[in-house]
Amino acid sequence: MSSHTPDPDPYVPGSTTAARTDSAPPSGARVGTVVWGLIVLALAALIIIAQLGIVTLNGTYVLIGLMIGAGAALVIGGLLSARKRDNSPTTGKS
Repeated sequence: MSSHTPDPDPYVPGSTTAARTDSAPPSGARVGTVVWGLIVLALAALIIIAQLGIVTLNGTYVLIGLMIGAGAALVIGGLLSARKRDNSPTTGKS
């Protein structure tokens, strides 16, 4: 027999390496994921509209508009996420 003691089970509450349950709850979808999903949906909608002949699109203007919109959405979403996360009291230590 080996003298090696088995590692504590992380799923057993009494174990020394049990997962912490006092951490913050999951925050949901990440801002970047939502923004990229919106970009893909916007591109798909623009392609469908262009193929139907409803409007003619200039690719350069479409790309510039999507980049401006995505950048603004990422900045605003990041600021809102940081504001929501920074509500916990500070301890005065850095």
